[in-house]
Amino acid sequence: MEERLETILKKYNEIQEELMKPEVMADFKLVNNLSKEQSNLKEIVDKYTEYKNIKQEIEDAKSLLNDTELHEMAEAELINLEEEYKNIEHELEILLIPKDENDGKNVIMEIRGAAGGDEANIFAGDLFRMYNYYAEKNNWKIEVINEVPGASGGYAQVECLIKGDNVYSKLKYESGAHRVQRVPETESQGRVHTSTATVVVMPEVEDVDIDIKESDLKIDVYHSSGAGGQSVNTSNSAVRITHLPTNTVVTCQNERSQMKNKEKAMQLLKAKIYDNLEQQQNAEVKNERKSKVGTGDRSEKIRTYNYPQNRVTDHRINFSVMELDRVMNGHLDAIIEALITEDIRRKLEGE
Repeated sequence: MEERLETILKKYNEIQEELMKPEVMADFKLVNNLSKEQSNLKEIVDKYTEYKNIKQEIEDAKSLLNDTELHEMAEAELINLEEEYKNIEHELEILLIPKDENDGKNVIMEIRGAAGGDEANIFAGDLFRMYNYYAEKNNWKIEVINEVPGASGGYAQVECLIKGDNVYSKLKYESGAHRVQRVPETESQGRVHTSTATVVVMPEVEDVDIDIKESDLKIDVYHSSGAGGQSVNTSNSAVRITHLPTNTVVTCQNERSQMKNKEKAMQLLKAKIYDNLEQQQNAEVKNERKSKVGTGDRSEKIRTYNYPQNRVTDHRINFSVMELDRVMNGHLDAIIEALITEDIRRKLEGE
């Protein structure tokens, strides 16, 4: 571990020296890239400095054990230092786990009503509202890209961009099938029904991540329409883009400008193609996939929201909280922190 830490420290110092060179300082793009790289290493370097200081203090305390006058004090100090040393060592092990390159990115989220008809669409709307509340608590911003309202409320489909700090690092665990158990408003007999909605979370893709040829695109424009088919814009501002090689279709009609709709539709298209490529790669390394939390099959049942018992259960880690009402109001931290903790545990144990 120390060899890896020394390599990181050396790299950090090399970047520091580069940033002080006049020819580098004159190149804004290079400065930005180097500063970002250095920033990514800083937490490890600071913790490694702390680690080395504690290690030296332990050696100093050990050297006093043979001193009859200071032996008792040194022994007590040594117990505290060694405990602190273990904690810092564990923190460094976690920091050295290879980071997901997408963790710092914004995300595009897609929520669809699945099994259960109108109730599934209503539940999809409830999930969208839950993620809106969670975004507000984290000072993230949500922009709707496309929405298809359900006939009885909620959404048959809704896609949105969520922007903020490290959004993907927290929401990447949300992809999968979400199941609800409750009495629908339309149920006259008071029976509990089970319905599902699917959630897909994709990192926002930059131009450098994926290259899409203009010749591979079929772009259609048409009148925007709202719930029930009524026109919300008399101009041809809605945009539908088809990526011919993969037959991936995306639409956007929420903006009044055709140009803005096309821009958002392209964001969604790139994210979907990138996500499909990642899913294909994951399928080729199934054993690795099973060792990760939140990277399973998109159809995997990941969570159940049981209204009669006010319980939310995440099936991937067998974790339940008896506060469904709070969860639906955006209090997702307990569940997400449990998922992150389990993900780190599996990586540390090399599962």
